[in-house]
Amino acid sequence: GVAGEAMKANWKGTLKKAVEFGFTELEGGSDYASSPKEFLSYCKEVGIKPIASGTSLDLLMKEPQKYFDQYNELKLKYMVVYWPWMGGGPFKLDDCKKSAEMLNELGAKAKQNGLPLLWHNHDKEFHAMEEGLPFDYLMKNTDPKLVQCELDIYWVKKGGADPLEVLKKYAARFPVLHIKDMAAGPAQDFICPGSGIIDFVPIFAEAKKQGIEHYFVERDNEPDGIGCLKSSADFLKNIRF
Repeated sequence: GVAGEAMKANWKGTLKKAVEFGFTELEGGSDYASSPKEFLSYCKEVGIKPIASGTSLDLLMKEPQKYFDQYNELKLKYMVVYWPWMGGGPFKLDDCKKSAEMLNELGAKAKQNGLPLLWHNHDKEFHAMEEGLPFDYLMKNTDPKLVQCELDIYWVKKGGADPLEVLKKYAARFPVLHIKDMAAGPAQDFICPGSGIIDFVPIFAEAKKQGIEHYFVERDNEPDGIGCLKSSADFLKNIRF
């Protein structure tokens, strides 16, 4: 998320800096390198580990095996559905039923390929539909043995819900958190973690209690990717809970 432009310009240098700042894991594919093999060996060399990557539900349903093979080649721990819908929001009950069925089906196939499946939320999953919230529907109607969730803290808040409450309500369903902050003011824009209005201390305390191990800093459309990586790392290293 954070350093997309920097990765395009110089992926090796960017990864090296991330490690210097204290990052040990990354999320995302190896598109910057000439091959997954090259990407993996460089990551190993500098000391950072690719953990997760993914794409949208329609692409994964079309050619699941292509993605399973790609992600296994990168030795990833998780496969992520970044857009678990076949269309745009607002979502209705009918959309939720379709998505839950497809996520369960894909989750079963992913499990056979040794890749736990996660889906990633945005804000629209917290906008009310005919009955309840799409987020709750997907959580209740996907099999926990096959489908987990990568919770994006920023988008939960943007959707009008409380990230801490969501974390507690579905304890044990979030192996990975997206750490993204919200700027003060009505636009509710993205901002680097530690510079915004989200109180991460109780969130991290709860996550620690649940044994969540993976946290990824993300900031969409970041003008200064390297600066953001640095300030996020400083903030996260010094946070006490």
